[in-house]
Amino acid sequence: MIEKFSYSVLGILSSSTLGVTCRGDNLQELLDSDKKYVVLKFNPSSCMYIDSNGGTHEVDLEEVQATKPYFVASYTMSLIDGINQSEARRRALILFCITHLNKNAKDAYLLSIDRKGLDVLGKVLGPIRSDGSGEYEWRELRIAFREVAHTVETFCRQLVEMEEEALKSISNFSGI
Repeated sequence: MIEKFSYSVLGILSSSTLGVTCRGDNLQELLDSDKKYVVLKFNPSSCMYIDSNGGTHEVDLEEVQATKPYFVASYTMSLIDGINQSEARRRALILFCITHLNKNAKDAYLLSIDRKGLDVLGKVLGPIRSDGSGEYEWRELRIAFREVAHTVETFCRQLVEMEEEALKSISNFSGI
């Protein structure tokens, strides 16, 4: 299944120490097992959610059925791990913090991904004290994509484009 991806996707997935399996493979493991399992049915219409003000609301079944599955659900952990395990990709995250967020980052890890961007844990320079010194502290940062990524390919393409833009921006600024 992985073989059908482009070079940019394979480059990230191959850096991961995690295996990538599809849902069907996991279900087949259950069927091939000698263990007994109980299958339960989940009924979302019997659920309630709590809003930010503490109010409870019934789940709208039509809204749940209308949602689309996350495009990289089965690859999320491998993509995150692949980026975090690659020194070059982590340096790219640092450059993203500098060029896209104007944050002086010393280190960075990818926390999560979605269609609209990246959540990064960056070690950035904290507030400057009255004596002019400052310490680095870990902060959660959000880096948005220019366009919504509907596929794994689009996600990785945008990541590569962002890397190229960050390198070009740093090169132009530093004169390298």
